[in-house]
Amino acid sequence: MDGMEPQPKTKILIVEDSASNMMLFSDLLERVGYEIVCADTGRKGVRLARAHRPDLVLLDIKLPDIDGTRLVRWIRRLDTLRAVPIIAVTAFAMLGDKERFLDAGFDAYVSKPISIPHFLEVIEHFLTTKPVTFGASITQLDARC
Repeated sequence: MDGMEPQPKTKILIVEDSASNMMLFSDLLERVGYEIVCADTGRKGVRLARAHRPDLVLLDIKLPDIDGTRLVRWIRRLDTLRAVPIIAVTAFAMLGDKERFLDAGFDAYVSKPISIPHFLEVIEHFLTTKPVTFGASITQLDARC
């Protein structure tokens, strides 16, 4: 070994109450090399964000315990997480929703059902030090969705 320490993986916190969406997002992102932390409620998401200090947060808008637009404001008040990119991932796709989410404090918006290439491109935009490559397995996943 040349004495260099291995670089830590880029960490993404996913706050999503749908088990099937959580599985899709986490499996996909782990496959391209990200470390994943999962929360199925907003309160658990805040606890895990404080504990793990993720490099990026994927946040559903409709959670069982708190609205995602309210949760993003809580996260933005925490000094250690203020600059962390937060992406809204939601089925809300009505006229004006994107602007409402960006005004609430989100850095970006991805509508469900997701387009896998677009989803990964949005994440890569905020994590430019961790380039995403599109392999055959990702193309196969995209074809199934």
